[in-house]
Amino acid sequence: MDVAGFCRVTRRKEVHVPVDDLVNKGKDAFESGKDQVEDLVQKGKDALADATSEEGSDALLDKAAGFVNKVTGDKFADKVAEVRDAVDEKIGDE
Repeated sequence: MDVAGFCRVTRRKEVHVPVDDLVNKGKDAFESGKDQVEDLVQKGKDALADATSEEGSDALLDKAAGFVNKVTGDKFADKVAEVRDAVDEKIGDE
C-alpha cells in the first residue's frame, strides 16, 4: 500500500485511490452543499422580509382568508373577514 494513497482490495485486485483525490472530492461536495444552504438561507431571509412588510402580511392574510372561505364554502365569510382584520391590526404597520 502506498503511504500517500488509499489501497482497497476488490476481488483480489488492488485499486489505488489517492487520498488527495478523496479529500478534494469531499471538499468540493462540502462547498457545493454550503453554497446551496447559503442560497436557501438568503431566500428564507428575503421571504421573511417580504412577509413582514405590510403588503406581504396583507397578501398572506388574504390567502389564508381565501383558503378558509373556499374550504367552508363562504359559510363563515363575515367571521373570517373579522378575524383577518383583527390579525392584520396586530401584525400590520398600517
